[in-house]
Amino acid sequence: MKLGIDISQIVYKGTGVARFTQGLTDAILNFDKKNKWIFFFSSLRRNIDPELGKKISEKGHSLIKWKIPPTLLSFFWNDLHFISKHLTSNILHLTSFDWFITSDWTEPPLPVNKATIVHDLVYLRYPETVDSKILTTQKKRLSLVKHESKIIFADSNATKQDLIDLLQIDSKKIHVNYPGVEVKKPSKEQVNLALKKYNLKKPFILTVGKIEPRKNIPRLVEAFKKNNKKSIDLVIVGPKGWDISLYPPAGRVGRYNDILNNIHFLGLIPDIDLFALYSACLIFVFPSIWEGFGYPVVEAMRLGAPIATSNTSSLKEVVDDSALLFNPLSVNEMYQCIDTLIHDDSLRIELSKKAVERSKMFTWLNYYDKFISVLKNPLTR
Repeated sequence: MKLGIDISQIVYKGTGVARFTQGLTDAILNFDKKNKWIFFFSSLRRNIDPELGKKISEKGHSLIKWKIPPTLLSFFWNDLHFISKHLTSNILHLTSFDWFITSDWTEPPLPVNKATIVHDLVYLRYPETVDSKILTTQKKRLSLVKHESKIIFADSNATKQDLIDLLQIDSKKIHVNYPGVEVKKPSKEQVNLALKKYNLKKPFILTVGKIEPRKNIPRLVEAFKKNNKKSIDLVIVGPKGWDISLYPPAGRVGRYNDILNNIHFLGLIPDIDLFALYSACLIFVFPSIWEGFGYPVVEAMRLGAPIATSNTSSLKEVVDDSALLFNPLSVNEMYQCIDTLIHDDSLRIELSKKAVERSKMFTWLNYYDKFISVLKNPLTR
């Protein structure tokens, strides 16, 4: 088959979409020995890793790069969708392709079979937690997807159900495919170096994710304060999101000043340090209001962290019985789960073992095999 895929989201480090795009790109390059791929990338200021471009070429595939900002490309493809159809097809030379897999930001007008990947529909579930630009773009894009995409890959059954309930998309063209998750187990030395680097001297609760409203950090902080354990720290890892009021200036001040000595905002950190913190944390807590999958949860599972997470969306589905669950809108429920895990050593050990075992199902080989098999099926064309 001749296949095209938009990998523009790969450069937004620290986000689940970037982690997914990197993982899928690597899976295609590592496992696909038969098909011809064109990788499309567009950004004005950011650039794709030169090593990735080299690998694409070495594997016999092609890379198309455009110097266009995402806002302009969104306007060109989403807003001027039908007007730009002929021009887009000629520029990308994709008229003879079997499939083009679109990104989660733009929907190009192409005269070929199109598939897309939908990570979540949080913009419809909780529009107040999403930046207005994201809200507008996703509404336009998904309205086009509904009518033009022949295949939709959903990251979870929860996202599939949202596509059916909220957008009235035919269930027959939605295929649930759990993303792969890759981590590298850190050595004891790497763990110690990370703890020293970030000045983490006490047992700590870890949470990871882009700092924006749906990640629910303020309620986690309230639950942490309610616990009132001066011997335990809270470590928050992730880049700033669109609502900067959630992120204290200079890392550890502002609205959380009253617990200054027990909370650490580390920002975006290297993966090796992140994996070290997953391995070293007393508990991993993921209080997100809504997720299409939940990369940080599975990463924590893979490295054996005892987990407490939200009982909403995909999270309950992903962790199954390997974590404690709470209502993310209830500070008290969150506190109770945290308090239970802090004081119950045997439960932490039990959940750690279950989490490692559960995480083994989320591999990129599994994802790639289903992905290609659906695209190859003549009934999906």
